[in-house]
Amino acid sequence: MQSKAMEKLVVAGKRKTAIAKAAISRGEGNVRINGKPYQLLSFFHRLAIEEPIKIAKQVLGEFNFDIDVKVRGGGIEGQIEAARLAIAKALVKFTRSNELKKSYLAYDRHLLIADTRRKETRKPRDSKARAKRQKSYR
Repeated sequence: MQSKAMEKLVVAGKRKTAIAKAAISRGEGNVRINGKPYQLLSFFHRLAIEEPIKIAKQVLGEFNFDIDVKVRGGGIEGQIEAARLAIAKALVKFTRSNELKKSYLAYDRHLLIADTRRKETRKPRDSKARAKRQKSYR
């Protein structure tokens, strides 16, 4: 039997400037993003969100979790990837399944490990982060 602390768990996922917080608990298998069922998303976004869910169904045999994801910041693609990361991390942490963790890493490393690349800052007295002003001799 699980302790009271594992009744509900909140896990965060980041992608660029988008931050997703996934709250997972036991339930009927409902996944909602910003209060709406993920099935209402466009086709490719729905597929991206379904990837960690389908892998969990294959490994665990059942999917009896309710996941509520709240995403803020960034663009649409960044929000979807942040939500995908948060869902996968929440499932691994909630179930404590090592087999699920291994299958996520074998399928796609970015399901559990965040992509830490960020925009490079603009340099002083320059127009962009990398482009330097050309020197003119005439």
